[in-house]
Amino acid sequence: MQIGMVGLHRIEMAGGNDRFVAMVSAKAEVDLALGDFCPRSELVTPDRTPILPRFAAIDYHNHLDSMEPEAVLRIMDECGVERVVNITMQVGDAALEVLERFRGSSCRRFATIAWMDWAGVDRDDFVQQSLGRFERMVERGACGIKFWKDLGLTVRDGSGALLRVDDERLAPLFEKAAELKVPVMFHTADPSAFFRPIDAANERYEELAAHPDWGFYGAQYGKNELLAQRDRVFARHPRTTFVCAHIAESPEDLAYVEQLLEQNPNVHVDISARTPELGRQPYTARRFFLRWADRILFGTDLLPDPHMYRLYYRFLETPDEYFEYPSHASRQGRWNIYGLDLPDDVLQKVYRSNALKLLPD
Repeated sequence: MQIGMVGLHRIEMAGGNDRFVAMVSAKAEVDLALGDFCPRSELVTPDRTPILPRFAAIDYHNHLDSMEPEAVLRIMDECGVERVVNITMQVGDAALEVLERFRGSSCRRFATIAWMDWAGVDRDDFVQQSLGRFERMVERGACGIKFWKDLGLTVRDGSGALLRVDDERLAPLFEKAAELKVPVMFHTADPSAFFRPIDAANERYEELAAHPDWGFYGAQYGKNELLAQRDRVFARHPRTTFVCAHIAESPEDLAYVEQLLEQNPNVHVDISARTPELGRQPYTARRFFLRWADRILFGTDLLPDPHMYRLYYRFLETPDEYFEYPSHASRQGRWNIYGLDLPDDVLQKVYRSNALKLLPD
């Protein structure tokens, strides 16, 4: 039989002369590179993508350091985004420059969360130095501080030991955040697939093949241990407000996230960069949003772009089926997503009012 497709080769089929067995057992080998395989869905379903969100949106999780405020404002106006929180990845004077650049453009449209600076982590006075840096950033307008996944995975203390997320030497920083009335954002660990071997069974193989440094299989602390360390911090500091980025890095296990929120009333989650996981479990995700509407923040973690924002709106607002999710170039998995069709009262909280509670007046 001739196969009318370039790069496709039929291989031996089981079943002998039984045509049906041969048909259902046939496999193929292809020369087509996985990265070049871009199938177009033949489903015919409604596309209700909103041009604007139903309520003005606050993007609580983005990274704008490389962008000019005026360019971002144009996209924000086009897409109904009221404010963007820039999580600067700069530290020291460079971080202050970024903060002032956006604050000077519009203090009402931009806010900045500071990045935890590990310079001098091997010094005995590191925490005291860090408290000074933190206070300086807040005095200049920062509305929080972010601890990234390097804590627990790569940051080492003066003895050369990996610094645990729940190391009690860091406790004064969390208490200082409560004193200053600003939240602490955590991005601890990563998607579960990042802690698996990068092989044919890994559902995010393409993404990890493009970014092998994102793989943490064999790390000293596995994902569950890293999250347990982080969760102990939440329990130890009930006066401090925490924001767990990326659905607490557990959108694959919303039952765990529900338990986390039940046990820690001081914890919020943002949805940034996790529509792929949420949108492939629309029934469970919708129930999660309805129950925890007061604790969920809208965020994107992708450079501002009209198409990107509208995919988020489509996910949150419509009952649309099987459409692409907003993502970076290497994508996050070989699937599409479904809309949650959330009610207005939930949308208003997720898009805007929950963020307003955490931002300065």
